[in-house]
Amino acid sequence: MAPKTKKKTAAKKQSASAKRKAQKLARKAKADKTGRGAGTDPKRVAAILAKLDDAYPDANCELRHENPFQLLISTILSAQCTDVRVNQVAETLYKKYPDAKAFAYATPSELEMEIRPTGFFRNKTKSVMGASKAILERFGGEVPRTMEEILTLPGVARKTGNVVLGTAYGITSGIVVDTHVLRLSERLDLTRNDDPKKVEQDLMQVIPREKWIQFSHQLIWHGRRVCHARKPKCTECNLESLCYSKDKTV
Repeated sequence: MAPKTKKKTAAKKQSASAKRKAQKLARKAKADKTGRGAGTDPKRVAAILAKLDDAYPDANCELRHENPFQLLISTILSAQCTDVRVNQVAETLYKKYPDAKAFAYATPSELEMEIRPTGFFRNKTKSVMGASKAILERFGGEVPRTMEEILTLPGVARKTGNVVLGTAYGITSGIVVDTHVLRLSERLDLTRNDDPKKVEQDLMQVIPREKWIQFSHQLIWHGRRVCHARKPKCTECNLESLCYSKDKTV
């Protein structure tokens, strides 16, 4: 074969190879548009849920509360703050402010000092007082039971709404996506999105509805106890065999 012919043949092969590679990448990109991870096979998801049930059969919300209103306030305060710190503040907070009326007509500067340890206390004071007034004026003093209504309260987004509706009322309105659920959902390849709203939608597609509330609690417990952000305890994790995260420590 002449040198020129050999060069043309090699060029054609390279072109065909590049074309196949481009097509493969295009197919992958198209498949990834949903944001759902490759680990969403129903059998794998079922195995993950079974192992979470084994490890955390009694997982629940760790924000202490005596009623839906207290849970709402504590959840608002938990933004960018640990549940432990919120619980410490709540010990005296709900004695001084026992109901929505007390919060709604509180002296802002005094309330700010009460919740200061939770951080962002000025914005949280506005949210707590605003939500309390709305509950009094528009919902007869009761925390609403629908996502549409609860989202109208100042300082309340879907995460807070899901916490209150799921924990206080047992209503499966969605899946709580906090920092732990966000991190673990990515590590377990249940989603490839990083926006909490999109992650929630992805999870709702692969997690059975009857498991939404418990799944959130279990993943949060797992994130706090084993699957830490910087140094996950993979050797202690009963999900290790199902996890192929790049930052595994085993």
